[in-house]
Amino acid sequence: MSLKTKLASIAAALMCSASFAQAEAEHTLVVSSWVPPTHIINSEILTGLQAMVEEATDGRVTTEVRMGLAPPPAQMDLVLDGAVDIAYVFHGYQPGRFTGYKLVELPRVEASAADLSAAYWDLHQSHLAKLNEHRGVEVVGLMVHGPGQLHTGSAIEGLDDIAGLKLRMPGGVASDIGGKLQATGIKVPAPKVYETLASKAADGVMMVTESRKSFRLTEVAPHFYSVPGGFFRGSFAFIMNEDVLADLPEDLRTALQDKVFGPTLSRKAGEAWDAADVEAIDLTNATNGNTNVLISDADLGRFDSIAAEVESAVIEEVSAKGIDATAALKTFRANLAQN
Repeated sequence: MSLKTKLASIAAALMCSASFAQAEAEHTLVVSSWVPPTHIINSEILTGLQAMVEEATDGRVTTEVRMGLAPPPAQMDLVLDGAVDIAYVFHGYQPGRFTGYKLVELPRVEASAADLSAAYWDLHQSHLAKLNEHRGVEVVGLMVHGPGQLHTGSAIEGLDDIAGLKLRMPGGVASDIGGKLQATGIKVPAPKVYETLASKAADGVMMVTESRKSFRLTEVAPHFYSVPGGFFRGSFAFIMNEDVLADLPEDLRTALQDKVFGPTLSRKAGEAWDAADVEAIDLTNATNGNTNVLISDADLGRFDSIAAEVESAVIEEVSAKGIDATAALKTFRANLAQN
């Protein structure tokens, strides 16, 4: 066989191999993502989702992430319209559309994001699904991020320093807490936080600890002020187009529902947040000019009173939607204690 013939044979074999690999996945689920490419949702959670999907279906189903298709508040509409198959929504970005999620965003919960996310899934199944706030789409996972804390351009020594600050707040319980602390809230989607702080349009942000790394807050908000268990938590849902899920062959649909979606995806997502929070604290402590201040015992007592007021208001707000929010919160905390 001539060298030319050998090369042609090798090329043909490689082409066949590539074609086989592409054909191996019978279904590709398109996933929308709106955070920066290096954010842990992309680098850990969505890559983990792809691995779980492929393993559960023996490679017959895979995922493809597409970034920047629409701003965060439009993600649910992307799924409803069939523009993508799966997306994740941050509930606090759409006040009025979602309410029940606020029960899992309450402050001072000293538990891992993994345990919180798993308990959140149980709460949704037992209570929150009755609110039908995700109507038109299938909820396939829920996650709660790590403790939401305060990141500012100027040093914060105590709660009194927060009054009057212009803070980016993500909505939900974070905004409720910020209001109680007499800060002025501005709404900015997460992808716009860096430029908002760099331009001095805000004095700081209330965001998850992990954001110090993924949104480069160590550069524009060097001062980190924290409360044990967080000023708040953040609630997300993974949602899927109902028709796409229903149209999958029954064996594939069952494999995804039994081995990937629900409690499995929820806990895995929480685990990624927990690991990322540790990295962000390490980065903060290692970065020149950054400070890391824990709330004082005296201020913590004051904050707990504020947290109790917010909790009462959230219970009243969620109960008005038609469920027993007191019972729901009790169930959530009982499930959390068992994790």
